[in-house]
Amino acid sequence: MVKEKLDLNAQQAVDANKNRDLWLGILFDLIGMLSFSIPFVGEFGDVIWAPLSGFLMARMYKGTSGKVAGVFSFVEELIPFTDFVPSFTLMWCYTYLFKKK
Repeated sequence: MVKEKLDLNAQQAVDANKNRDLWLGILFDLIGMLSFSIPFVGEFGDVIWAPLSGFLMARMYKGTSGKVAGVFSFVEELIPFTDFVPSFTLMWCYTYLFKKK
């Protein structure tokens, strides 16, 4: 009885993290795309957003995959005209839909 209740609480915590990560990821992707919508001016904003994006990605997704995604996100934001790539949402899909546990 107690074990079943603990398992249920653990599953609820996982679901809450899953939803939180999805909404934060969408928000962060929109912030990254915002600079894409302002030609030339937005590219300078990427210099500020790129390291922050990499840091946030590594914090949201722990382990090696989070670190790799953080580096990818950093590089993706620094390279001009790649802001349309939804790296946070792609990482969410990898973590919660495709990755085998």
